[in-house]
Amino acid sequence: MRKYVAAIALLAAGFSSYAQDINKLIDETDVQRLIKTLSADEMQGRGTFTPGIDKAATFIEAEFRKAGLQPLTGEKGFRQNFMVYRTAPVESSATIEGQNIDAQNVAVYAGASFNWDNNADVEVARIDANKNFRTEYRTYLRGNKKTLVLVDQAHKDLFSQLRQRLNSGSISMSKPAEASAQQVVMVLGSFGEVKNFKASYKTEVQNPPIFNVAGMVPGKSKKDEYVVFSGHYDHLGILPAMQGDSIANGADDDASGTTAMISLAKYFNKLKNNERTLIFVAFTAEEIGGYGARYFSQQLNPDKVVAMFNIEMIGKESKFGKNTAFITGYERSDFGKILQSNLQGTAFTFHPDPYPAQDLFYRSDNATLARLGVPAHTISTDQIDTDKLYHSVKDEYSSLDVKNITATIRAIALSSRSIVAGKDAPTRIPKLDR
Repeated sequence: MRKYVAAIALLAAGFSSYAQDINKLIDETDVQRLIKTLSADEMQGRGTFTPGIDKAATFIEAEFRKAGLQPLTGEKGFRQNFMVYRTAPVESSATIEGQNIDAQNVAVYAGASFNWDNNADVEVARIDANKNFRTEYRTYLRGNKKTLVLVDQAHKDLFSQLRQRLNSGSISMSKPAEASAQQVVMVLGSFGEVKNFKASYKTEVQNPPIFNVAGMVPGKSKKDEYVVFSGHYDHLGILPAMQGDSIANGADDDASGTTAMISLAKYFNKLKNNERTLIFVAFTAEEIGGYGARYFSQQLNPDKVVAMFNIEMIGKESKFGKNTAFITGYERSDFGKILQSNLQGTAFTFHPDPYPAQDLFYRSDNATLARLGVPAHTISTDQIDTDKLYHSVKDEYSSLDVKNITATIRAIALSSRSIVAGKDAPTRIPKLDR
């Protein structure tokens, strides 16, 4: 019995020492510096295809270099460059019942140029004042038909944000076809019955530069098995001005997750005790379709990816209180149970996603690898059902709780220990077809 007690005491002492080390190696002051820099006005909201995201990428590269990370196998540097086709709008117009609509009140989603003139195959729909704008417009954008959507003035602010995003163009990883069945024209205003309408849309196809930022810490005995830590570093860029501010800084979404990923890269490279190869990646273009994650998933064998820790929006206390976070898709593998078992002796707890109606498992960069069978989950603390700063210019550093962010990063580091060490491998997720 005395030997048993002594063993327990020794184990506790070892864990305590590990925890003390982590408090030194993942420093709150450094966490604050990282997130302040990534969410600063100078980054211009980190919009994809903008100078701001290039500045953010340069900063992340420098942090990887200082941390001592290596580029991914086959890459010369930390930027993982790839090509997409961006169908950018050149000109759009709409006329309803003979009235020319102001360009600020027209938003178009289409993959190619078109011209309508009372087309019989165009469906006319409405988003009334009492409807959920986000839910409704997503339904139309996912469709495969020609639709004229009349939007009530009550949705003016959300419409303006959507228009800003659509004006950045549609993206494809393959060359777009000359014609597209999907043509959605959204018009903001007050309209009675609409019988006569016209709409036109002209586009050009561009090949702008686009890139993830990725580095690795090679493993020892299991270097061909990978553990991925990720966060998306893009955001919405510049939005229509609101109370004198137009920069969507994206401090929580997802400078917080990118900060966590960088902090973890520094931590594990200092320890150098990982048996599996650790990959750290800042994804681009999450906000416009997850293209960075899509490309990344094509560059490695998903069967060799043991787990993915995707980190998104950890800037504030979760609904479960301090020292808590939730895991999307918790029930799909034993990933969460492994993490929690590694946190025995600490105050931190992981919980299943409390917002199943939000479909968060499919709304972040974990989804691409999860579809391929990887136990890929997102860790978050955001109270998404009540978060009024989400996708707004008010998502700034001043709204964050840096102590909460630091505590969550440390918990992720501790909870991943057995996976990083090659001792545990979460159960695979059944390959998905959605």
